[in-house]
Formats: sequence, structure tokens, C-alpha cells
Amino acid sequence: MENIKKLRELTGAGMVDCKKALDEAQGDLDKAVELLRKSGIAKAAKREDREASQGLIRVALNDDQTEGYMIELNSETDFVAKNSDFQALADKILNIVKTNKPADLDALLAMPMADGTVKENIDHLSGVIGEKLGLKNFAVLAGACVGAYLHAGGSAGVLVALNQAGQADLARDIAMQIAASQPRYIKPEEVPAEELDKEKDVYREQLAKEGKPAEMIEKIMMGKINKYYEEVCLIKQEYIKDDKQKVEQVLKGVAVDKFIRFSL
Repeated sequence: MENIKKLRELTGAGMVDCKKALDEAQGDLDKAVELLRKSGIAKAAKREDREASQGLIRVALNDDQTEGYMIELNSETDFVAKNSDFQALADKILNIVKTNKPADLDALLAMPMADGTVKENIDHLSGVIGEKLGLKNFAVLAGACVGAYLHAGGSAGVLVALNQAGQADLARDIAMQIAASQPRYIKPEEVPAEELDKEKDVYREQLAKEGKPAEMIEKIMMGKINKYYEEVCLIKQEYIKDDKQKVEQVLKGVAVDKFIRFSL
């Protein structure tokens, strides 16, 4: 029943269809999702992390906007995430990341704060509040121009690096785009061949079930692949501030070197 529930959340398919797909896939959740998609019952599976964690994301930039910093500090409830002590701790940890640029999460947790290490400060506040707290992730991103965006007070955060200096407004707009549209890649060339082949296989089976002639399937499928690129590739997405333009048009020759997105 637990797997059926998960499959319904992932695909939106009915209970009977989910049970049949799980039986056919011998309990393999990923395979069951693919079977439902091939049957045309499910939409594209969401690949984002569906963890229901609460907490806070914080972002910052250095003065010349050539470097950005981001952390994710987790709590069990949204109530604690709004606690002033919790938010103050998040800001202090972000400042440590900005100042020290730790090599990894373990190094960050071991860094000194006013009262012991970062980990000890988190554990102390956890004891005071009576709720499990944890530092899930952090990031440091450098580039010719780095933009940052924090969505809805800390539910999602983005850092993005552009290849040209002096593009602060554009960098922030692109960070906002990434926060809202959740691309997984910058451009189509980055989509792994294995992932693309899997999508094509799903589309071929869908079109065949719809009775499309074989000679038409490849042509229709290419349109579907282009639509897929518009969903997962940043530069092919509709620009959130003007849906008549694609992001690549807004960039006007400026390249996105890298982006990092955290979300709760």
C-alpha cells in the first residue's frame, strides 16, 4: 500500500492502475512509473526530491558579485523555521561559509563559532527548542558575475554564474527563472543520452498506442523532444517575465556557466 501511495503521488494515476503497474514491475517503483507513462496514464514523473523537510535556505553574494554562498538549515516543523534564534543561527552559518569557503559539509560542521563548533551550536539549539535540526547542504559558486535569488522567504534558493561581468540585473533575473521553473540542465547538449533515449522510447510507445502510422511517429516524436527540452533546459524555457521570449533570447549572447538550486 505504501508503494501504491508513492506511485499515485508521482504519477497521478488511479489506485487500480498503480497496483497493476507495480505487480507487472515486480515492486520496482521506477519501472512502474515508466510502465504507466508508456500506457499514457501518467504524465512525466517528477524527478525532484519529494522530501517533506522544513527549514530555511539563506543566500548571499560578495561585494563585487563574483562569488555566491548558500546554505540549507533544516528543522522538523515550519514553526521552528520561523523562530528568530533558528534564523539567526542560519545567518551566522552562512557568514562562516562566506568567510571560510569550507571544502565540504564535514569541514563546515567542524568550524568554530562563538560557542564551540557549527555542529555543537546546531545541537545546542536543537536541545533548547526540542526539535531535531540539521545542516543539510551548502554551496559556494564563483564566476564573472554571480546572481542570487531567495524565494518565499527561504523555501528555495538559487545561485547562478554568468560568463560576463557587470550583468547583476540579468544574473538575478536568471536566478529567479531557475527558482520558478526548476530546470535540470542549462542546454539540450547536457541532457544525458540515456535519459533522452528513455524519453524517446516512452513517446514511441505512446504514439504507437494512439495508432499513429510508423512514418509519422519519428516526426511527432521530435516535436515532443523539443517540448521536453523546454521543460528541463534553462535556455529553452519560456522567460517568466515575458512568455513571448525564450531565456536564450533574454541572455543575448551571455552564457550561463553554472547554477545551483536548493529547495525544501
